[in-house]
Amino acid sequence: MRTFTVEELSQYDGKEGRAAYIAYGGKVYDVSRSLLWRGGRHQVVHLAGMDLTSALRRAPHGANVLKSFPVIGILVTAPTRKS
Repeated sequence: MRTFTVEELSQYDGKEGRAAYIAYGGKVYDVSRSLLWRGGRHQVVHLAGMDLTSALRRAPHGANVLKSFPVIGILVTAPTRKS
């Protein structure tokens, strides 16, 4: 499965014909086909190309809505450097 950094994920913002991907709980979902994500924006609040893990905790619906979208990758964080 493909891995995405936060920077790579940000390129999939759903604008100008680009795919719309979001991350939640370490998984990357393709929401491009959803009418609710047109133009890379959902409910005027959420933007594609971002990790929405904390935002979905405050949403009026649960993360179960993501089950209808394909998981296309895993979000990875850059390793921290040791001094």
